[in-house]
Amino acid sequence: MALDDQKSSGFKFVGTSPDRPDGLDKVTGRARFGADAYAPGMLHGAVVRSPHAHARIIRIDTSKAEALEGVKAVVTRADFVDGLHGEFGFVLENVMAGEKALYDGHAVAAVAASSQLIARDAVKLVEVEYEVLPHVTDVDAAMAENAPVLNDSYADASVPAGHHPNVVRYHDSGHGDVDAGFAEADLVIEDSFKTEATHQGYIEPHACLASLGGDGKGELWCTTQGHWIAQKTCAALVGIDTSQLRVTASEIGGGFGGKTTVFIEPVALALSRKANRPVKIVMTRSEVFRATGPTSSTSMDIKIGMKKDGTITAAQGIFRLQGGAFPGAPMEFSAMCAFAPYALTNVHQVGYDVISNRPKQAAYRAPGAPMASFAVESVIDELCSQLDLDPIDVRLKNASREGTKASYGPKFERIGLVETLEAAKAHPHYSAPLEPGQGRGISCGFWFNHGGETSVSLALSEDGTCQISVGTPDIGGSRASMALMAAEELGIPYENIRVTIADTATLGYNDVSHGSRVTYASGLATIKAAKDAVGKLCKRAAAKWGIPEDAVYWEDGCAKPSGANAGNFDPMPLAKITKSMGRTGGPISGHFEATPEGAGVSFGTHIVDAEVDPETGKTAVVRYTVIQDAGKAIHPSYVEGQFQGGAAQGIGWALNEEYIYGEDGRLQNSIFLDYRVPVASDLPMIDTVIVEVPNPGHPYGVRGVGETGIVPPLAAIANAVSAAAGVRLRHLPMSPPRILRALKDNG
Repeated sequence: MALDDQKSSGFKFVGTSPDRPDGLDKVTGRARFGADAYAPGMLHGAVVRSPHAHARIIRIDTSKAEALEGVKAVVTRADFVDGLHGEFGFVLENVMAGEKALYDGHAVAAVAASSQLIARDAVKLVEVEYEVLPHVTDVDAAMAENAPVLNDSYADASVPAGHHPNVVRYHDSGHGDVDAGFAEADLVIEDSFKTEATHQGYIEPHACLASLGGDGKGELWCTTQGHWIAQKTCAALVGIDTSQLRVTASEIGGGFGGKTTVFIEPVALALSRKANRPVKIVMTRSEVFRATGPTSSTSMDIKIGMKKDGTITAAQGIFRLQGGAFPGAPMEFSAMCAFAPYALTNVHQVGYDVISNRPKQAAYRAPGAPMASFAVESVIDELCSQLDLDPIDVRLKNASREGTKASYGPKFERIGLVETLEAAKAHPHYSAPLEPGQGRGISCGFWFNHGGETSVSLALSEDGTCQISVGTPDIGGSRASMALMAAEELGIPYENIRVTIADTATLGYNDVSHGSRVTYASGLATIKAAKDAVGKLCKRAAAKWGIPEDAVYWEDGCAKPSGANAGNFDPMPLAKITKSMGRTGGPISGHFEATPEGAGVSFGTHIVDAEVDPETGKTAVVRYTVIQDAGKAIHPSYVEGQFQGGAAQGIGWALNEEYIYGEDGRLQNSIFLDYRVPVASDLPMIDTVIVEVPNPGHPYGVRGVGETGIVPPLAAIANAVSAAAGVRLRHLPMSPPRILRALKDNG
């Protein structure tokens, strides 16, 4: 699985940017997304949701709903498996409330009816009696001594004694002596920061079509980033064997981590079993905001010491994240990513996972890392400013390199942070003059990347074409990347390869499309599966020529004798071998499965120019440059798209987007009119620079690129806005009211 130096030095297909194979279907409307599935006799489902942030469920009366003509089934918590523990238990509690409703929008019952209109009417007829309880939605307030207790049994053994029961997990890591390090510094800055929860903002809402019969066999069609985890989770929640539930992933209209879990799928299955009919559920946009996973909101304290020459002597961070009403806030990722770009002798980071009366958080590209980067890079920017040091030179001086002991423990292998910083310093953007009222910001960012269980099958056809079955839903153009890598190995045209996302009944287990793993892990498996097929092609050629297998090699889509001693034979093209494969041993295919461990890590550096209107507090990002190490860009234009997408989402997170809860604990901005994501007019042209420092753990040197791009924007934009405004902004988003308040407080 290691880097193939010979192969990675020259490619024919990899590194080009052909049209995506699913592009025509998507631009013509032929592609089938979550809500596009229909079945004979299909019913429509709708969910009853709590209007309270925290309430005990005293009684649920479904009789009026059940009596409504057209209603075929009603389910409550009693219709799911009882006694689930651990992660399945948390998912079940989130999917359908038990004793208590824990946030505004928490599901408490569901109905299935012959039409959407009847289902919505039936929801209003379900009578729920609540005992309203005190609630808390802020992370710091949830840790306070007098905060209401959501569940006093969630805290694990890692939490030190003396903390509120809402603190459910604890992380502590680092090395060296931070007190000694701070004593060596010429300047120490300690500051506090907050970020608000944001949603992934995917265009397509959650949708599914479920069918579960009395025989315990089911079918599920859904929009998901991981249909095997959906299969496993849903089967556990409705009490059937995993193998009896076949799950097919639809095309996906955006996920960004928010579709790595289940929300409505088990509900649709339970309704289907009760009605003995297929049931379709499509969330409204308001339901998506109120009841699916946003990112965590945070409260962070950062302390960094620096010498006059720019050397960082010590760094310390405390990261408090609320993950909604259940454990799982990615505080350990915040802590581990915070100082990862820097080679530090003395570093210490602590993380707190805190529950509150909000929906269960879900991943949002590099979960936990953007918030930590915002806090740390803001302090580094302030240190550079007060010591009159160049912000890129300081980062280069302290940058992690190959062999650096990471802040969270292991030593880095070959990494490309220095190369991204050098590219940033050489970029025309960094030396371009600024207009009055503008400021420039710099930030570095880091993400781990992930391998995960992966399985790929590759089959050759008699006409010399190829079909590849992968198990990772395509959320960023991965079909094209798989086809390019297979074309590289097989030596046949990209257009002769078809990539299909297999369902759970036709391929071995595959982990979720998350952790920037798909191009790395599924790509590695595709390469290995292609090599497996190539070995069989060479064997067929050897048999035809009557020479040993090891006397044949593969080049440019042909089997060739390895030298004059092997015989004087003309190259045998793939299509010629496959044309006769039925008579020479049968079908030729390749397969590979593994849990690859060499995903490597990824770094990026962003440059941002922003301007601020001091009269209104309005901000605008006027120039943006993303520089990131991709290892090897398989499809460069898709890589650039990932870079630009991360920056665009970061702009929204930094300037506008936030969950706003009222004093009653209810979400006040649950539609896109009130939750403002950036539109085209809010964004500048986003320039990109692809740095390629090969990952030693992949045959082509690939590093995941999907998540690192969202790590630096919050800090880079905050540094630019702070420079433009002349005052440090410590609370995201930097909305006009917050900027005006900061300007006023600064005098």
